[in-house]
Amino acid sequence: MSFFPQISFQHEVEEYLTKVFRNNELITALGTQKAESKYQSLLSHLSHPPGFTTVRVNTHLASVKHMKKLLYEEIQKQFKGLCVPVLEHPKLQDVLLIPVIGPRRDLKKHSSEVIVGAHCGYAVLRGAHVYVPGIISTSRFMKAGDLVSVYSDIEGKCKRGAKEFEGVKVFLGNGISELSRSEIFSSSGPLNGMGIRMIEPVYLSPSFDNVLPSHLFLQNLPSVVVSHILNPQPGERILDMCAAPGGKTTHLATLMHDQGEVIAMDKIANKVKKIKQNAELLQLNCIKAFCYDGTKALSAEKREDEQEGPPFLPESFDRILLDAPCSGMGQRPNMAYSLTLKEVTSYQPLQRKLFTVAVKLLKPGGVLVYSTCTITLSENEEQVAWALKTFPCLQLQPQEPHIGGEGMRGAGLSLDQLKLLQRFDPSAVTLQGMDINSLQDSREDDLISLANKDCIGFFIAKFIKSNSK
Repeated sequence: MSFFPQISFQHEVEEYLTKVFRNNELITALGTQKAESKYQSLLSHLSHPPGFTTVRVNTHLASVKHMKKLLYEEIQKQFKGLCVPVLEHPKLQDVLLIPVIGPRRDLKKHSSEVIVGAHCGYAVLRGAHVYVPGIISTSRFMKAGDLVSVYSDIEGKCKRGAKEFEGVKVFLGNGISELSRSEIFSSSGPLNGMGIRMIEPVYLSPSFDNVLPSHLFLQNLPSVVVSHILNPQPGERILDMCAAPGGKTTHLATLMHDQGEVIAMDKIANKVKKIKQNAELLQLNCIKAFCYDGTKALSAEKREDEQEGPPFLPESFDRILLDAPCSGMGQRPNMAYSLTLKEVTSYQPLQRKLFTVAVKLLKPGGVLVYSTCTITLSENEEQVAWALKTFPCLQLQPQEPHIGGEGMRGAGLSLDQLKLLQRFDPSAVTLQGMDINSLQDSREDDLISLANKDCIGFFIAKFIKSNSK
């Protein structure tokens, strides 16, 4: 049952998506009514957070069992004794799952209001407190220690420093202000600390602010699956082409037992800095991060020097992960998607440039995994159809573990090919809330099955490059 309105798009993006999810192949297979129902369900899911918080254990430093115990104790402390389980994923041996309680419909709203930006609001819905940079507006006389109700300005219409806001706002829960209004909007420059400590969020998820930061990494479930599918081995040379902020990079290094070499690239310097910080925090030494544009990572001629960074010679890598820049429509929660159609459709050509470089950099016999966190055909199944036609040396491979659904019809791929793909589609499960009673009545197997489906929208394809030229 929907608690928030469906995600909204700009009109031309909405028209584009409607055509994607009513394509002829899909309508022929499912029928108009079922296809439409699935699409509407997807739009509702996207505006709500996933039903579980997924945490990857840094098995380089600690065992999953030990971290499970420490995390359970931490959650009990945060939730004041509320008994929320920490589940081990049976197919992803380094993953812990925490069910999200909510939406809580009985929370009393306070007269003192705080308006936060959409991105801050989405973080709050996934367990974060409110930090000062995310605050756009507060009630006129708010003081430190006040009980406040927090709302998200999903359309970005609220003016910074406003004393009231009558636009579209979504209730996120209640908190206690750590600072007064005058301190938050101080003329001496922005503060960076915590602004509102959430005490009654609409969705109850644990906060991971400084909770075992070297041992636990917050990651969406499909993002963890990707690294397992690439399956890097100790001693190999791996390329993570679009690596920031380094969640998958550090996971690859961990799976290799920090033996071998993981080259991480991103073209934005601040993001590369973040990869290096994460590698250091998780105590992984085999990662080398470079600020470089992946579309230019192929070296045209043999190099004389011993340069270890990009560009690289053809056939330099055993395995390559291309977690491509994408339109990001699978991210949850998102209530108002802001990209234009021109921006949405700009990703396909960029992804093809990166993919072409990846194929050339991969050794014969090597593995290439392509992934996105979006729901379109053009960035997912159409890219697979294009790749198989453009590069006869590539063959689609089965994925292990395969816990998402199969690929979506509409790109002309065969049913056998679609079964080799992995599309995480949140609409595959009914949108339902979780309260503490229904949680305690649920079987662990049913909760795991729910977590596999009620996650972000995501797509994965795995290829092998044949030895023949």
